[in-house]
Amino acid sequence: MPPDATKTKERLLDAAFAEFAQHGLAGARVDRIGAAAEANKRLIYVYFTNKEQLFDLVVAQCISRISQAVPFTSDDLPGYAGALFDHLLAHPEHLRLVGWAQLERPIVRIKELESYGAKVDAIARTRKRKTVLESVDVLALLLGLVTAWFSASPALRELSGEEPLFA
Repeated sequence: MPPDATKTKERLLDAAFAEFAQHGLAGARVDRIGAAAEANKRLIYVYFTNKEQLFDLVVAQCISRISQAVPFTSDDLPGYAGALFDHLLAHPEHLRLVGWAQLERPIVRIKELESYGAKVDAIARTRKRKTVLESVDVLALLLGLVTAWFSASPALRELSGEEPLFA
């Protein structure tokens, strides 16, 4: 009986997640992904076509993980913001991976578009507004607020006078 490809694909995806979160698309090495997954690096091309396709799949899975871990609540945006901040604090690799995606491969990903679209629609329904633009602005500002401290200057963090939440 041939080996189970599903487990190998899972190991490759896990290794790719770690590699891409640490090094981004350009800095990631297929040989390191293969070694970390205890698989032949050739299998990456067999299962995922190329490094870019693998990266896109890993980013889509990351966005799905965030959405599952932090359900969106349009009727409690402050609660959602707090839960998302706490999640990103506990899983900085998620924010790093999404950041790499924006820097190195700024494309519209269908799953990401669907995820944001559902949130924008929910905000619009909750706010009873007909214009989507206002709801898009609300979501963009909320996400910017949640992630602001992660990209803040070390000098600004120092001025907060508190122990840093993250390094």
